[in-house]
Amino acid sequence: MAKILIAEDEESLRRFVSRALKMDGHEVDEAADGANGLDQLRLEKSYDLLLSDIRMPVMDGIELAHLAAAEFPELKILLMTGYAEQRERAESLSDVVVDVVSKPFTLPDIRGAVADALTA
Repeated sequence: MAKILIAEDEESLRRFVSRALKMDGHEVDEAADGANGLDQLRLEKSYDLLLSDIRMPVMDGIELAHLAAAEFPELKILLMTGYAEQRERAESLSDVVVDVVSKPFTLPDIRGAVADALTA
């Protein structure tokens, strides 16, 4: 299974997604914002997937995705957002990001999106 980092500032959603992915057998770490997520990526250097919210304090998911892609070109990146304008901002990352998942999502939706991203 895969090693996944979730960067999401909403704790309840972060834990919900983390539990779901652990049920699928993945090893999951969590970060409360983009800056913490980048620190975690640099510390571990062995993630298969970054699952990040776009809108977060300190460093948003767009900036995190740009920096992560530059430093870890093999890393697959999946973004999530509940805001249409944020989804449009992510279009500049089309060569870096596997997909953008719209919130709210169901448990099967996020599990499927992660599975698809890992096989992309």
